[in-house]
Amino acid sequence: MLWLFRFFSRWPLPVLHALGGALGWLVWGLSPRYRAQFRANVAQAGLAFDAVRPAIAEAGRFVAELPPLWMRPQTESCLGNVTLEGQAHAEQAFAQGKGVIFFGPHCGSFELGPQALAELYGPITAIYRPARQAWLAALLQTARHRPNLTVVPASLSGIRLMHKTLKANQAVALLTDQVPPEGLGIWAPFFGKPAYTMTLAARLALQSGAVMLPVSCERLPHGRGYFLKIWPALAGLDAAPKSDLLPTVTQINQAIEAIVLSQPGQYLWGYARYKTPRKEAL
Repeated sequence: MLWLFRFFSRWPLPVLHALGGALGWLVWGLSPRYRAQFRANVAQAGLAFDAVRPAIAEAGRFVAELPPLWMRPQTESCLGNVTLEGQAHAEQAFAQGKGVIFFGPHCGSFELGPQALAELYGPITAIYRPARQAWLAALLQTARHRPNLTVVPASLSGIRLMHKTLKANQAVALLTDQVPPEGLGIWAPFFGKPAYTMTLAARLALQSGAVMLPVSCERLPHGRGYFLKIWPALAGLDAAPKSDLLPTVTQINQAIEAIVLSQPGQYLWGYARYKTPRKEAL
């Protein structure tokens, strides 16, 4: 499979996105289960199907853009086709001296986001769950490690490193809309329905005093690049109770909702966001 990634990594982005769009519609047509999950999540968010229809193709475009993103030389910048907004929010956050937690949803090019942020504000530590397939795990280990970007597994050692990173007034990056294993989250509202939501981001923020900054990385039409936006920091975390994580986790979910509603055509609506968490030791 590695040769396939190398092969497609040389293709122009507009061509890859065109192929990816077709792939997205192919999966839509072949999977009734995917269509049902997609439609159920859209209905829960209260959106019309026409507003999210582009997300069918965008899911495929996300997959198609991975080869050039992952196989890019370590010395090559990813910012050449990235438009930026909201950098003042990051500058103000780092000025507080307690670290920054960048977080966002499975929306747009969420693989590009951490790499771009690392070039702008690194060093950054990002957490991930290793792939089960050996070839993919090896590829991700190489592809995601970049200058000023360290990726760590979702383990106790990884969490300790994130605490250390924030203490040094550096940044961490998290996708907070993924369902964590049992025991690592709480049920919190997401588009009006309880969803099992990770507590890691809230714990990091409340224990360290770090600033939480929502981030989105929108895919521009016709392969023209990406729009990376840093949103205003979450307010009132210093007054949030450390013993009750629900208010902070709910606030994080609300920030994710705002990003999704700003670009509903790029969210992964087929993700089983409301599923029961699996049992897995950290």
